[in-house]
Amino acid sequence: QLQLVESGGGLVQPGGSLRLSCAASGFTLDYYNIGWFRQAPGKEREGVSCISGRAGSTNYADSVKGRFTISRDNAKNTVYLQMNSLKPEDTAVYYCAARPSGLFSKCELEVKYYYWGQGTQVTVSS
Repeated sequence: QLQLVESGGGLVQPGGSLRLSCAASGFTLDYYNIGWFRQAPGKEREGVSCISGRAGSTNYADSVKGRFTISRDNAKNTVYLQMNSLKPEDTAVYYCAARPSGLFSKCELEVKYYYWGQGTQVTVSS
């Protein structure tokens, strides 16, 4: 059974850092694109970053470019989201999600992801 479990959220001051983890089970990362998404209260869910299964290529939303870094550890079957220079507007529930990578070497955020984790809360506040 394919499963995703996020961890690493918490409360951090503006300018601080957090690293989120997305542990995958029931499948291997080589064949799936993994995306990070977030949803703040009263707002629509938005794509943050993704990493492709085949080539490991990455993609970022403009709002997080230069501050967030996505990576993966195939041995641990885990994807990470390193978040630096956090801002109050980064406050949200963060979800990781998966979709088969197919024949494409790149990942996209504006497509359907089929498998979702339960989410982890990130709060940026002084």
